[in-house]
Amino acid sequence: MAREPWELAFSAEPRDVAGLRRVVRLHLKSWGLPRQIEAAQLCVSELVTHVIRHVGVGAPTSLRLSMNGTYVRMEVSGPRGLSEAASTSTTSEAESDRNLIVVGGIADRWGVLAGVDRKVTWCEIATDLTTPHGHSGGMRVMRAEDMISRYRALASPRPINVSRLASVEARDVVTEMIADLLCWTEAHGYDADDVLDSAQVRFDALA
Repeated sequence: MAREPWELAFSAEPRDVAGLRRVVRLHLKSWGLPRQIEAAQLCVSELVTHVIRHVGVGAPTSLRLSMNGTYVRMEVSGPRGLSEAASTSTTSEAESDRNLIVVGGIADRWGVLAGVDRKVTWCEIATDLTTPHGHSGGMRVMRAEDMISRYRALASPRPINVSRLASVEARDVVTEMIADLLCWTEAHGYDADDVLDSAQVRFDALA
């Protein structure tokens, strides 16, 4: 599946951290990476709080989510604070900064890219993917991903509203697909409840 980079520009405000955590959760769900959600949310919270502490409330900031190989990568970019601009060592800053210490304890790898006026603090979290565009969950999940994509194209040929997050859209598509399959089942003389029960038994056996 395609996991396209995503970026959001915002003003760093403490009240907006919860919203950023929700956005991270929804995007990682849409990427099929639910196991990485908690760690990614914590890292984003700490990185944004780091900007607020060192630059100030309302600082122009951006969050970028992407894949670096099989790692989830998060980058928070913001202006350098006065104290940071006066310092030539990002290492000493990291060692004395609580937020970056927390990130270092959660992420598998992280770092700081400091420019003259702006700074990018990044971190990466490992996944169980074998390829950047692969999918956890095995062949059944890969088959389902293909069927969902095909069904979406048939059921909604119009351009997708990009304002809707992909995870919400995919859930709706799956619901419609199941409803259509149940209609097909009844049209061919089968009992829809029996089919659902059989599918549930097979699903439970896979757990």
